[in-house]
Amino acid sequence: MGRDRLDFPARLCWLRGVTTSSPPIRLSAAEWRARATAHRARAERWTVPAKDRRARGTSHPVEDFLFIYYPFAFAKLEQWHPGPGVALEGASVERFSEKHYHEENGARWLDSSKLAAKERQRLQWTLELLEATRGRTPNFACHGLHEWAMVYRGDEVRHATTTKLRLPQADIDDLVESRPIACSHFDAFRFFAKEARPLNRLQPTLMNRPEFEQPGCVHANMDLYKWAVKASPWVPSELVLDCFEQAMALRDLDMRASPYDLRAWGLEPVKIETAEGRREYETRQRALAATSAVLRERLIAALRAVV
Repeated sequence: MGRDRLDFPARLCWLRGVTTSSPPIRLSAAEWRARATAHRARAERWTVPAKDRRARGTSHPVEDFLFIYYPFAFAKLEQWHPGPGVALEGASVERFSEKHYHEENGARWLDSSKLAAKERQRLQWTLELLEATRGRTPNFACHGLHEWAMVYRGDEVRHATTTKLRLPQADIDDLVESRPIACSHFDAFRFFAKEARPLNRLQPTLMNRPEFEQPGCVHANMDLYKWAVKASPWVPSELVLDCFEQAMALRDLDMRASPYDLRAWGLEPVKIETAEGRREYETRQRALAATSAVLRERLIAALRAVV
């Protein structure tokens, strides 16, 4: 990791130049295998318990959400790629495919000239979305009301199979009707109860999401994990895992502030139905947004270097 950071200027120059020439960083087989092993052990802290719960037919309302909401295979999180600018000595074609990697003189490295036009276009779209989100003024006054709007009127309770609501339905409905809702995230808004959708001051759609997403949004910051995975192997796997663990922290706040009762899992609620709870939510949201901003910058830099 340290070698990557020390050599970053040279690495960036190389990325902007001829991608099939030898990268500025070269890792021996022992070095990159150690990094890959450490990465897998870190990922398995999350994937092994999730696999076990899935085999037993049980679920955790926070820790299993990312594996369902973002339907990526466990292996996506466990597998390791160095990112561009790193040559791996003794790397096999089975592990580092010719689809993305160039092989020369006993080493393999990512070669952006192998990017298909459609894949390059997708990475460019992701980069533009992240940059648009970064440039927008954050909103820290939403207080997580999207989860409440999803169960408004009680016709459908998304997580009813894993946990119950902690408040009567009438109290949930009263809060939704009495507080301003300004959900900017399409993938959250699309799960609103149909009666709650007109109450949202914003009406994001799939097509106009770059015009709405903002850096204070819990769900937009969770999505950094999604964009990192979709950009793999063109971003370092350590960054993918950093985004995943940040998404876990965001999901924890998301559910603590929801109308669900998670005390059976040892999770005390952030009671946004009270002024004190709303202040607590905003404090936590601001801290998470600050950390997410750093990850967003890293992801933007990685994508810019490739596309």
